[in-house]
Formats: sequence, structure tokens, C-alpha cells
Amino acid sequence: MMRQTLAELHRGWYVTVLRRAPNQGDNVTVDARVAPLPHGHQPAWSVEDSTQLYMVDRWGADYFHINSDGNLCVAPLLDKGARISIIDVVREAREHELGAPVLIRFQDLLRHRVEALNSAFNRAIEESHYSGIYRGVFPIKVNQLREVVEEILDAGRPFHHGLEVGSKPEMFAALAVHSDNDSLIVCNGYKDPLFIRMALIGRKLGKKVVLVAEKLSEVRAIVEIASEMKVAPLIGFRLRLLSKGSGKWALSGGEHAKFGLSTSDLLDAVEVLREAGMEGALRLLHFHIGSQIPDILKIKRAVREATRYYAKLRQMGHPIEYLDVGGGLAIDYDGSRSAFHSSTNYTVQEYASDVVYNVMDVCDAEGVPHPTLVSESGRAVVAHHSVLVVEAFGAVEKTLHQGPRLDLAPRPDDHKLVKELHWIQDHLGSRNLTESFHDLLQFKEEAQALFGLGHLGLVDKARFETLFWHIAEEIEAMTRGMKYVPEEIRALENQLADQHMCNFSVFQSLLDHWALGQLFPIMPIHRLDERPDSNSTVVDVTCDSDGKVSKFIDLKDVKDTLPLHSFDGSPYYLGIFLTGAYQDIMGDIHNLFGKVNEVHVFLDEDEESGYYLEETIAGDSIADVLRLTQWDLNDLIKKVKVQVDAAIKEDRIKPSDGMRLLGEYERGLRDQTYLSLG
Repeated sequence: MMRQTLAELHRGWYVTVLRRAPNQGDNVTVDARVAPLPHGHQPAWSVEDSTQLYMVDRWGADYFHINSDGNLCVAPLLDKGARISIIDVVREAREHELGAPVLIRFQDLLRHRVEALNSAFNRAIEESHYSGIYRGVFPIKVNQLREVVEEILDAGRPFHHGLEVGSKPEMFAALAVHSDNDSLIVCNGYKDPLFIRMALIGRKLGKKVVLVAEKLSEVRAIVEIASEMKVAPLIGFRLRLLSKGSGKWALSGGEHAKFGLSTSDLLDAVEVLREAGMEGALRLLHFHIGSQIPDILKIKRAVREATRYYAKLRQMGHPIEYLDVGGGLAIDYDGSRSAFHSSTNYTVQEYASDVVYNVMDVCDAEGVPHPTLVSESGRAVVAHHSVLVVEAFGAVEKTLHQGPRLDLAPRPDDHKLVKELHWIQDHLGSRNLTESFHDLLQFKEEAQALFGLGHLGLVDKARFETLFWHIAEEIEAMTRGMKYVPEEIRALENQLADQHMCNFSVFQSLLDHWALGQLFPIMPIHRLDERPDSNSTVVDVTCDSDGKVSKFIDLKDVKDTLPLHSFDGSPYYLGIFLTGAYQDIMGDIHNLFGKVNEVHVFLDEDEESGYYLEETIAGDSIADVLRLTQWDLNDLIKKVKVQVDAAIKEDRIKPSDGMRLLGEYERGLRDQTYLSLG
């Protein structure tokens, strides 16, 4: 018979022993009744337990820790600066009238990531005696926000860290903020004449702007416009490798990729340059096999294949200076340190070392110079620096952890089906769990049928449903730790999950989760010295059934629920982490929920708290999102005024009330799109 110690039982349950075998100590049979632990009898819970439960020490990359007060903290510079309590930042933001949802940017952490990437490549180059150098570029598409781009450029200035652009608007922004002519601007994506002209204007200004040709016709266009403008272009060719990445973005690479030149296209492009007398313009080779590549072996293969192209072209006499290995440097969203799509089986240092070694190995074998290495790492630079904090304002629970709403004690006048459930509960044991569960389902069907025919009253239905879920919870708890549990009973854990209602929009702030199933670490940012007592999912405030998070990180697999604390009416905040890449810019305004509030945090040792809020940015107002969807605010106000005037003339409201209502409507347009929770 399955046995289990008290310490092994979790979620705050204990076992009332029905039978105890002799000399078993604390071991009790699972043939027992299960109930919530009485207040004051919970096993001790520590912040170390929360660290393990939420895997902070695995996905947090040493930036995130839980302090002794049970609050989650950020160490933007690891061990070189202060640790910032996130809940303290949230409270300070509220003093600036910026409530949750609020996006917190830790700018020093962003700078640290830029420095860490460059240091990793420089260390690998030095240790391998590589004769080239490294010049990183930040792909603006990962996060186009001005303050992010400017912070990266400033932090990267000692390393001559540049930018990558993929559209005309990004090109215009890059030309303006780029001020280090020793760093690169790499231009990817399809290009029209204006895009090309802007890049060549950058060349006239002394910038190292490289136009990467995605197709043969672009080579001809670049040559033609450069001749017209009388400027020497820097041209790159994007290779269409056979090598592909892995994970959700694997189709970005391979022979069927959207971008890039085939081998025959490459030779034709070289001929176009020769005919124009611009052989010397070919300065860069580029490839990209996908974003968030979790397996280092895929990267190694692609690097070696691309380096062969570089070596063969160098042997043909083309003075190529740069080899751009593209993006794809992954981060560990789930902490598993594996080749799973939401993880990575390598570190930044291993990535840099493998790129350097494999390029050097192929070049040495081919007898060509080592190129300047370029990478377009974006996700690994920006993901960690921002945290989205959302507030839970309610919960939908199958059963209440503080006790049932109804008195479920048996009554003589109980409906027959309620009496059947009491009988099941009284005779529940490990030997009849499956049979009891099947009976439970049968009676549930009967109850629904009777209610549909009008033969079951609301009170009886409420008592039946509440008792049903309590028994289901008991059955699920009694199976924990068993070697074999029928699949239909295993599914109970998800069916019993609560729903924490949170004031945010998945479509605005976590679009990759909704669209691609991308996993993000989610956890409470406080109360982490308390045992979580609820397995839950997270639902947003949109009126869309897809507005939820029901897949969560786990060390072994994806979880369907997240351990949280029962909602008690006091403010309860969850942090959603590693959101700095793409989520800031790709969100939509489904239900017209707009951008959230935002604060920028900087370390400062002169401050008592060790940090200060450098900037606060209010989220979109109702008026803002209405303008974006072509609503004219004056027209809206005018139409409401017409209705108010009509109501006054018909004596349905007083003139003073009408003016007050109109004023309230106008003031409301300035309010934020999310719920005001006080």
C-alpha cells in the first residue's frame, strides 16, 4: 500500500489517520481523510523553499533573489551594487500615481548585459589568440523604444557596439542616435530606394553603414543609387545556409528561408559588383538561422558553414572584413538549461567561445585571415532588464481554502444526490478512489439533467456543486505520491485550479505567449516567506477567453498551473519576467487596453534605498487608444452632449446633473485603460 510522510504532503494538506500500522513512526497510510491544515499547524516555509519552487536561481541568471522579508529583489550589477526590492519600486510608483500594471526597467541591468556580451567575446578572442576583433550590433526590432536603444548605445560605447535595422523607420532612428563612427549600422530586410539612400547618406556622414543584400535585385539597386550619389557603399550578402536553427523560430533558416542568397545568387551578385567596378564594396557576409536557438550544436554547424563561404570568397580575392553570425543567442526562460524551446543548453560565454573557435578553425584550415566578428544578439541583451508587475484583484475558486460558503453538513432534507455525495465522502479510501470518482461523475451528470428539467433547486444545486468539488479535491490530494494514478484522476489537478484575475492584457503585454506559446517566468514578488496554498492560472481583464496564462515554466515539463497564495482582498502582485524582448513593441490594443505605466530605475549609492526612479511614464489613456482607432474625441463629446441636452429638454435629468455627467465623461477620457483598483 502507498505510504507518504507528512513532510511530503504539499499545498498545505495533512492526513487524519484512519489506520496506522505498528512501528511506522510518521508514516501513515494513504487510506485516510485529507483536509486543510489548521491555522498554526503548517510546516515551516522559507524563502529557500520559494526559490526552489519558482526556480528563481535557475532562470534568474543571478540577477534575481528573494530577501529575508519574502520579497523578490533585483541585483542589476550582480554582486557589485545594491539589491532592489521590486515591491518597494511598485509602492514608490504608486506615490507617483502609477499603479499596476507597471513595467519596471532596471537600466543598470540592461547596461550589464551589454557589457557581459562584449566581455564574453573579448575573453574568447584573447584566450583563443584570435587575430580579429568583435563588433556587436543591437537589432532594434527586438525593442525599438528610444530609452532602451540609447541606453544600449551608451553602455556599448567602450566596445563600439552598434545597431542593426530592418526597416525604413528603424533606419531613420538609427541615423539620428548613432554617433560612434567606429561602430556599425547593419541594414537587413527588404529595401526600397529611400532605404538605400538613407544608408548611403550615413556613409557620407562617415558612418560604417553596411547594406546587406537579401536578394539579387537589391545588389543592382545599391550599385545604381551609390553611383548616382557618388558614394562608396559598404555591401553585405546574406547567405541562405542549409543549416537551420531549432525551437519555435527554426524556419527562419534553411534553404527555404524567406531571406538570403543561394550559392548561385551569390556568384551572380559578385559578378554584378565586378561589372560596376565595385568589387571592393563587398565587406560583410551575414546569416541568420532563427531567434532563441536553444541548442548550441545548431549554432556551431551554421557558423562553420558560413565561414566556408567567407573563406572561399576571400580566396577569390574579395576583401571581406566582417562575418555577421546573426542573432539567435538564447536565454533560459524556464531554467531547465536544456535544448527545450524555452531554454538554452549553453551560456553566453560558451556561445562566444564556440563562435570564435569555429570561425578560427575553418579560417586556419583554409588559410585566410580571421574576420571581424559581428553578432546581432538582441533577446539576450534586453530580456532580463524589464519586469511587468500586475495586480491580482480577485480569484475564481472551485473550493474555498478558508472553508465553504455553504454549511455542507448532512441535513435530513438534503436532495437524494447530495446524500449520495455525502456517502461517497464518508467511504472514500485509497482502495476505492477510481470507483468513487466514477460515481462522482455519474451523479454530476444526473444533477445537471435534473436541473435542466427543473427538478433541482438552486440551493440544492449549490450544495451539490460545492460538495462535488470538495470531494474531487480530496481524491486528487489522496493520489499525490502514488506510483500510478489513472489519467482521468490526474486531470483533476487542472480542473481544480483556481483563476487569479489580474489587471493587465495578455494581448498587449505578453503577445508571444498568446501567439506562440512562449513561456515566461511568473511568480509573486512578495509573501514569498509564506506557503502558497492555491494552484492557479492567470487571467487578464480582456473579454476574450484567450486572455489568460495557463502554461508555466517547470524544470521537467510545462506546467498547467502556478502555485500562488489565496486572494485575501489585500494587494497581491505578480511579476512576469524576461519580458524586455519583443513584448514591449509587439503588443496590440485588443479591447483597447493600451500601454501600461512604466518606471525606469537606476542604482545610486548616495540614495538611502540604493536606487532612484529616473523616469516615470504614464500608460495610454482612454483618449490615446481611441485616437489610435480613428475616433475623434471632440466628435464623441459633441454626441454625448446632444444626448444630455435631449435628456434635459425631456425633464429626465436636471441641467446641473446633465453638466455634471458631461464633465464626468470628459474627465474619464483622461483616465487609463486598465482597471482602477484604488
